[in-house]
Amino acid sequence: MEKAGLSLERQIALPVVYDGIRLDAGYQLDIVVEDEVILELKAVEQLMPIHEAQLLTYLRLKNRKIGLLLNFNVTLLKNGIKRIVN
Repeated sequence: MEKAGLSLERQIALPVVYDGIRLDAGYQLDIVVEDEVILELKAVEQLMPIHEAQLLTYLRLKNRKIGLLLNFNVTLLKNGIKRIVN
């Protein structure tokens, strides 16, 4: 992605702010592309609803609209991509 000219950040800590109090809840974003799209990387037998809920939580906390859930434990990578919209 960097070779294509896209900016990205890796392993970003995501604190939760509630009622003006910052809580370090241990959330960590895998990759954020162009400060717009969140990529959540997995290597699991199959994607579960909890994985989608995790990415949706990240999207809401970061106030972003689009995220991609990528499962690398598949024969064809295109079968392991799920788009999540907030």
